[in-house]
Amino acid sequence: MSKLRCSITISLDGYVAGPNQSAANPLGEGARRLHEWVFPTRTFRAMIGGDGGETGVNDDVMREMFAHVGATVMGRNMFGPVRGPWGENPWRGWWGETPPYGHPVFVLTHHAREPLVMAGGTTFHFVTDGIASALEQARAAAGDRDVNLAGGARTVQQYLAAGFLDELELHVAPILLGGGERLLDRVADENVNLELVRTLAGPGVSHLKYRVRNPAKRAAD
Repeated sequence: MSKLRCSITISLDGYVAGPNQSAANPLGEGARRLHEWVFPTRTFRAMIGGDGGETGVNDDVMREMFAHVGATVMGRNMFGPVRGPWGENPWRGWWGETPPYGHPVFVLTHHAREPLVMAGGTTFHFVTDGIASALEQARAAAGDRDVNLAGGARTVQQYLAAGFLDELELHVAPILLGGGERLLDRVADENVNLELVRTLAGPGVSHLKYRVRNPAKRAAD
């Protein structure tokens, strides 16, 4: 079975997004600094249609992040700032008409919507019947490749607590946000065991990869 993997950047005080997120400030106040390690890499520049960029540890991690991934799951808050019913001319995502995914993306929501076909191979599917259904659909779409769990914080918490996540990589940026969305709130320690399998130090960031061991899930397997 394919793995469910999550790779996410986090501040030293545990936040993956800053306070006061909005359409004008999608990451929240101050949170763009979390991703400064990403922007210079060759992999990121290629994703946005640019040339050049830095190689090395951070670029290797970025490239690995998207390797062998055939589908993505994300929460509605990560897809966009709109809440409630989709309405007329519904939100089409943060990424323009050619999102960087290039494969099916399954968006968790309480409000039904027809699939949104974008350029470059990305289609957004809107899932209203929960995290297990979204993962099942993503795995079917991914085939023998892995599924990426993109976030946000609450979505990662739900998959961790349910025992569905297989791998968690934290990219720890040396900043303090002091508020916003904390990644590991609402996750009981007794339900999740994280086994550190790799540490890498790159310019401006530390990469920590964990294998997730959930006792309840393992007992049921």
